[in-house]
Amino acid sequence: MATAMSESNPITVENLEVQRIPCLSDNYVWLLQEKKSGKVAVVDPSEFKPVASAIQERGLKLDYILNTHHHWDHTGGNEELKSKFHCTIVGPKADKGRIPGIDIALADGESWQFGDLEMQVFDTPGHTRGHITLWFPQVQALFPGDTLFALGCGRMFEGNAQQMWTSLSKLKPLPPATKVFCAHEYTQSNAKFALSIDPDNQALQKRAALINDLRKQGIPTIPSTLQEELDTNPFLRPDDPAIRKNLRVPEGASTVDAFAAVRKAKDNF
Repeated sequence: MATAMSESNPITVENLEVQRIPCLSDNYVWLLQEKKSGKVAVVDPSEFKPVASAIQERGLKLDYILNTHHHWDHTGGNEELKSKFHCTIVGPKADKGRIPGIDIALADGESWQFGDLEMQVFDTPGHTRGHITLWFPQVQALFPGDTLFALGCGRMFEGNAQQMWTSLSKLKPLPPATKVFCAHEYTQSNAKFALSIDPDNQALQKRAALINDLRKQGIPTIPSTLQEELDTNPFLRPDDPAIRKNLRVPEGASTVDAFAAVRKAKDNF
């Protein structure tokens, strides 16, 4: 069953508290508190005002900004937040030239300490050439930015199908209970597409019905779990025979070719 949280109801996993801050039309900025040290971070701050307000309303001080990639709707608040809170900006080494105010640049396989928690970094190019995904193994929390969505994946603006599939393949082996805190509320439209190419998937049917119910009530659909994505997200399932048949992927086509067919179908949906 899909998991979600309201803006006023944070998720706490051991010593990590995660709070959603809605921004722009469909972005989610994630406010993180590491409870043992008291350290505070935000992931991909789209804009200054709602993020600063959320921090101040809770009586917090911002220590870090964590950026997954350079797009303006993920970095738009960087410089004003840094000016106000004197925080440190952490982002991708592969794209450090496009991350406003970056102080610490991290690459694939590197770790960084957020209070008492280790954060591991995956290079996940495809959506952009320098995208990273943030993984907190101690609490099984994943922040994939625009690489992996609930029932979707990011458009390939600067990468290709091979890069994106390789990136997604780095995430698939993580623990199934991992909470996936993606950056956009795209889930309902993604579900419609998923059903169009995988209509007989009963787990997907049930998930789509729940998503529709949540959205009718104005309830967010994020986070999901990795197990839900493995069971229902067509971008993680390009070798599924039904999906291949419905997309008329030639017999013997590679996984990357099948993934590219799923991405093309979504782009044209």
